[in-house]
Amino acid sequence: MRSTDVVVIGSGFGGLSAAKQLAKSKVPTTLISATPEHLFQPLLYQVATGVLDPAEIAPPIADVLSDYETIDVVQGYVTALDAQAQVLTYETADGPQHIGYKKLIVAAGAAQGYFGHDEWADRTFSLKSLDDATTLRAHLYDCVHAPLNDQAAHTFVVVGGGATGVEIAGQIRELHDRFYTEVPATVYLVEGAADLLPVYGGRLSDFARATLEESGIQVLTNAFVTDIADDVVTVSGADGEQKITSRTVVWSAGVKATPLAGVIAEATGCDTDRAGRLLINPDLTVGGRADVFAIGDMTSLRGYPGQSPVAMQQGRHAADMIRGKTVTGTAFRYLDKGSMAVVNRHNAVVDAPFGVTLTGFLGWLTWLGVHLFYLVGFRNRVAAVVSWFRSFAGSDRPGFDQLTLRSVSKASKISPSKSSSPTISSSR
Repeated sequence: MRSTDVVVIGSGFGGLSAAKQLAKSKVPTTLISATPEHLFQPLLYQVATGVLDPAEIAPPIADVLSDYETIDVVQGYVTALDAQAQVLTYETADGPQHIGYKKLIVAAGAAQGYFGHDEWADRTFSLKSLDDATTLRAHLYDCVHAPLNDQAAHTFVVVGGGATGVEIAGQIRELHDRFYTEVPATVYLVEGAADLLPVYGGRLSDFARATLEESGIQVLTNAFVTDIADDVVTVSGADGEQKITSRTVVWSAGVKATPLAGVIAEATGCDTDRAGRLLINPDLTVGGRADVFAIGDMTSLRGYPGQSPVAMQQGRHAADMIRGKTVTGTAFRYLDKGSMAVVNRHNAVVDAPFGVTLTGFLGWLTWLGVHLFYLVGFRNRVAAVVSWFRSFAGSDRPGFDQLTLRSVSKASKISPSKSSSPTISSSR
């Protein structure tokens, strides 16, 4: 059995930040990832709508960490933890493997949640992985090439009015307004709260809603999806019940913990919340174990949002305690550097520190700059700039270049030959 000083589970923002921080003190570290790439998750919606190619937001982890001599990267799925013996079990292509550790950092992210309707997972599209994005991309490409009278193929429902929902709804609308102008499209955005982007509120939420509605998107707030079946989405709200016939439902309305959270909870005695997330200690340790840390979306602490800046800061905090740069047991404090979301081309909202808010084109330029800064690797930045220029200044969707109608028909969840007309009915 192999062993190392620190094992990091997960190659997202939190896990990568922790590994890099440990490397500063040359701490022997093994990073275990379920996928071979580091995924820039905030840009998945741009892969799904053809703005970016998948490779531009998912560089190989081995390449990202190639300059760090003390980090070893392995691909596998963690299946068991013996916290007392400090041994992890993970599955690889060669079968189960075991690794011993002195410290463990778990940063495995979260999965899509469906509020008790797990059966909806097979009836909707999510945006949690690269496979999710490429599957939705093929489906959307199929839809815009469906017959013009197949209105169900040209009707889209996005559930969840947070950043992901607003961004994907805006881009689906733009896909038809700028790139497939002869294809009719109806886009619904459904949000249970009274406002879009509810964590922003006020001026930013109002701007996002007004901009989307001006583009033709039908925004339904204080509304909830109650059923999804047979290409019909049932939405209940203040105006009664609507039934929307559509073959494209993008779900971005909730999260839940991955099965690994349950494995960690059972092994360490850590409590979980209703979504299965780990209720970690203030210093990011888990249960009664001072040698096990958990960070990011799979955890719950002080109501911190499930966003990449939180995970990155937590990863560095845990690593600094391990490498002796921060006193063991120091409580984690999140420094909020702001958040942002794209509404559509040349329009974004930015909630910056010190009460600074930006909207419109200035917000969009700020969004571009921040995301370029955090994209991993010079080649990825250059490729993204080229694709953004082709998409936002020109009339192209570079991410669709590799698709053909034949491959789309195989990859899509629906058959392009299936045709029906949309029906929308209301009852009070």
